[in-house]
Formats: sequence, structure tokens, C-alpha cells
Amino acid sequence: MRTEKDILGKVSIPADALYGIHSYRARENFSNQVPFPMEWYRAAGTVKLASYKTVHKLLDALLKEHPDLIDHLRLPDKKTLEVLEKAACEVSAGSHFEHFIVPSVQGGAGTSINLNINEIITNVALKSLGGKPGDYKVIDPIETANIFQSTNDVVPTALTVATMQLLNELEESINLTRSAFEQLETKYRNALRISYTQMQEAVPSTFGQLFSTYSEALSRDWWRVSKGFERIKVVNLGGGATGTGISIPRFYIMEVVPSLKKLTSLPVTQGENLSDATCNMDKWVEVHATLKAHAVNLEKIVSDLRLLASGVGNPGEIELPPKQVGSSIMPGKVNPVIPEFVISSAHRIYANDQRITSLSAQGCLELNAYLPEIGCAMLESLKLMISMNRAIHNKMLDGMKVREELASTKLFRSPAVTTALSPLIGYHSAAELAKEMKETGKDIFEANEGLKLLEKSKLEQLMEPGNLLKKGFTMDDIREVL
Repeated sequence: MRTEKDILGKVSIPADALYGIHSYRARENFSNQVPFPMEWYRAAGTVKLASYKTVHKLLDALLKEHPDLIDHLRLPDKKTLEVLEKAACEVSAGSHFEHFIVPSVQGGAGTSINLNINEIITNVALKSLGGKPGDYKVIDPIETANIFQSTNDVVPTALTVATMQLLNELEESINLTRSAFEQLETKYRNALRISYTQMQEAVPSTFGQLFSTYSEALSRDWWRVSKGFERIKVVNLGGGATGTGISIPRFYIMEVVPSLKKLTSLPVTQGENLSDATCNMDKWVEVHATLKAHAVNLEKIVSDLRLLASGVGNPGEIELPPKQVGSSIMPGKVNPVIPEFVISSAHRIYANDQRITSLSAQGCLELNAYLPEIGCAMLESLKLMISMNRAIHNKMLDGMKVREELASTKLFRSPAVTTALSPLIGYHSAAELAKEMKETGKDIFEANEGLKLLEKSKLEQLMEPGNLLKKGFTMDDIREVL
């Protein structure tokens, strides 16, 4: 064991632990087991790396122009900066995450997050120099690893980086789902089915038309995601505690965000008003609300397909691929687990939207203490939406079957199909035909044979997919069947 101390006293830490007293106290105070997002941890490592590289550039500039000021500024030497950069690279790659012991639900506006990462970077750097964890006389977690930084600019900037990286993944996953529905739309363009309004049979349609509504919705979702980068790109890195830049060299303030942008290849930009970028969380409210629309569309899609595949209308017009045994007592039962997963995830996203909204409003004066919870909700929603798309694409659409013949037979036995005849025989005659079909169970051809409302050849012509699926009718269409 080793002993570390702060202004509150001393604690014993395992000798080989890369975390320190500040992380230890946070774990003791916030005794929940909700894990902190790896993506945010890695992004924080990248932000730290950008900071050290900027300090390195400042040191080089001072060596040329103001070497006498280096000691007064208490800057680390080149060797120390090199090992800090190396350690930050390792954090950025996801290494040492087992030593990040601060849970996601916490108090302190993210101070514990920043300090835990500082301690990890410091102790990794110390080991690189041949030292031992906790030897903070050589490298200090606050004075050295946190140089020119504040929790209040590092942690939210890291959240922005992590969010942008996940937005890239989400954009790709939406495109895969959208592309799959476009292929289904083409494949089943003329596959007839009954459309429904208010869960009642409505008018003739096709599976191609149904799938087109999904691909269109997903196209809008993709567009919204692509705009998300623009909405969250402003960061406050370099602003310090409240965005005033107090106690930070102007050189660092001007150079640190360009350094981060170069490292990440992301469109981050420094806010013109760093105080605003520090205290106001409305960008998270806006972007999450926009992304929530995607969860709504995914829930609608899987709910539709689950309904069309359900045993209530046995057999269903769609067959979802079986993925796992559905019961411990009912042999042969297979449940629609993928739609259920997507629906469950969507409702978690809706709850996250409420959390982000209400906690963003809880900001007080120059800071919002609830950024950790806002950020965790944001990242969870993004990861859920990526998983939802992958599940739909890989586990549901891949292997899904459309029972074309069954759907076509149901259509021609449905009174709903008589709507197509209204322009020729009138509403009342069409209603009479529909009543005959409903009472006798006959299809439209059999029912018409008894009522003789239309010649058989004309009815068959009208019931062809090309005529049923026309967008409205022209006078020439009427003339063709007279």
C-alpha cells in the first residue's frame, strides 16, 4: 500500500494502483456501480494529449524568445511532456480503464472524472520514467498533468469529441438500415398487400410501398444526424474554470483547439463566448431531441413488422427470422425479440431525453454541475441507436420473408379492395360488392360473378398490380376498361 494525502487528510491506496486519492474519495462518496462510458474516457485522453502538445509548442516558443520565463511559469520540461503525451495516448486508446474507478452517477460537475484521468496519466508517466505510482514530487496530477486545464473545459470538450465519434458510427448504421429497406422496396415493388388505417383494412397497396415509407424516414434521420456535428461543434477548451481564461497563457488558449482538431479530424471549433460554452447545455438538449426522432422511427418500423408477423393474424404476411427459443414451458414458441429490444431501447432514449432536458435547465450561473449525467445519457442514447440499427439490419431484415401469395390472396378476399372500383361502379355498388364478400367469404372475383357488376375481363384488368398501384387515375384509364 501507499499513502496519499489531500487537504482533507490521508488514505491508503494499493501500491500498484494508477488511480489516487481523489478517485478513491469519489468512489467512496458515489457508491453506485453505474459504469462510466469508455468513449468519454478515451476522448478525455485525446483532449489531454492536445493540451500537452500545446504546452510543448509553448515551451518551444519560450525557449526561443523568453527562456528566462520558463521557470516562473512552472512548465514541465520536454522529457516530462513526452511521457505525459505517451500516457495520454494510452488513455486515448482505452488502456488502463480498469483504474478509472469513478462511477457515472456523481456530484462535482465532473471534477472526479478529470482527477481520475489526471492520476492515471500521472502514474503511467511516472512508471515510464522508472518511478513508482504516487511519487508526485516528480509529476503531480494537478500541477503537472492538469496544466492550463480545468475540469470545466476538459470534460465537456471530451464529451463533444466522444459524441461526434459516435455520431459517425450512427450515421453509418442508419445508412445500412436505410439501404436494406431500399433493396426490399425494389424487390417487393409490385407485391400486393392490404394497407391498414386504425388497424382496420383500408385500400390496396404493396410491400414495396410500405418499405419505401421506412427508407424515407431513415433518410430524414440520416440528414438530422449529419447536421448534429454542426450543432455541437463549439467547445470551451482553453476557457478554464468559467470561460474567462484566467491563469492560462493566451498562446495556449489560441492553439489548443486547433491541436485537438488536428488530432481528431473532427469539426470542433472554439466558442467565441467561452463563458456561454461553459455554462449553457442547450446544445445537448437540441441534438438529443433531434436524435430522439430516429428512435421514434425505429420503434414505429419494428412495431409494424412485428404486427405483420404476429400470430394474431396467423399466419402473418411477414415471417421474422427466428433468433432464440421463446419459452421455458411452451415448446416451439419463438418470440419477436429483436423488435422488443428496439422498442425497449427506444423508451430508454425517451427517458434520457427527459433527463437531459431537466438537468440542462439545472445549470446555475457559470456552470452546470450535472454535466456527467447529461453526458452519460447522451452517449447511452447514441450507443443504443447504433445497436438498434445493427440489430434491425443484421438480425431482423437479414432473413425476413414476405409471404407474397398469402398477402395477395388476403387482399382479393378483403372488402377493402372494392375501393378501386368506386370510380367505375360508384360507391353504393362497390359497398354492395364489399358486403357480399364479407358475408360469404368470397373473393372479389367470385362475388362479382354473382352480382355481375363488371365484366370478368374488366375486373381482372382493374385488379392487375399496375392498375391498383397507379397514383390516382386519368380519363384514359377509365376509357381503357369501358
